[in-house]
Amino acid sequence: MKKEQPVIIIKKKASGHGGHHGGAWKVAYADFVTAMMAFFLVMWLVSQKQEVKAAVGGYFRDPGAFEAAVAAGILPGGKTGIEPGGAPTVQAPEQMREEQEKQKLATAAERIKEKLSEGTEFAALRDQIEMSITAEGLRIELIDKSGSSFFDSGSALLRGESVRVLGLIAGEVGTLQNDMFIEGHTDSRPYTDVQYTNWELSADRANAARRVMMRDGIKASQLKGVRGFADTQLHIATAPMDPRNRRVSILVRSQVAATSEKIAATINDTLADQPPSR
Repeated sequence: MKKEQPVIIIKKKASGHGGHHGGAWKVAYADFVTAMMAFFLVMWLVSQKQEVKAAVGGYFRDPGAFEAAVAAGILPGGKTGIEPGGAPTVQAPEQMREEQEKQKLATAAERIKEKLSEGTEFAALRDQIEMSITAEGLRIELIDKSGSSFFDSGSALLRGESVRVLGLIAGEVGTLQNDMFIEGHTDSRPYTDVQYTNWELSADRANAARRVMMRDGIKASQLKGVRGFADTQLHIATAPMDPRNRRVSILVRSQVAATSEKIAATINDTLADQPPSR
């Protein structure tokens, strides 16, 4: 009997078309489109005015400065755009913070002036209050003159209108977050009592102003120091006996200046902690 042979079935799988292409063409096409876009941007920029070219160049040099300028708004006197000359004049963030701080303190000073002008009880002392914006911040000075003083003669007792002036100032600067210092100054006229000198008088007058201002508006966290300088920082240096040297100064310190001082102090402390080099 013949042995049956096994049946062998061969199946051929049909191959599809296009498999060998893959996705490489997509990458090449994307590169081509990107190159064309860059080409047309360059062609567009070449045809623009100098102001536009400078603006685009300024953005690519420091895009963060443009964002800060938009967020902070345009300040009086600030350069937040591009000048026709072509060079970008975008302010750095630190410069903008300084401008903002100066503007904030100047606004506070203007409000104090307005309130002093509104009250008739301040008419006699209005011209004895000087305000200025310095690198330190807003300095408000209550300056004596011949025949008109904020304190009783030779003492730290405030007059009634002086208390109201200090209360008005405290109500305004107390709304700020800035640190404050209160300083007392005298003229060079010596005390006859050797136990009580211009040093004590200047410190006592500064402290008297502090008590009123803390009662009427400034926060305890704001006050960073009460100083008595006697006659070491004369207002009229050429006339040591001039009554205008007798004054109380209120320094509302710039937050930018305060930050810089803290950074410098941290650096100094770090260097002091380092062991000496051999």
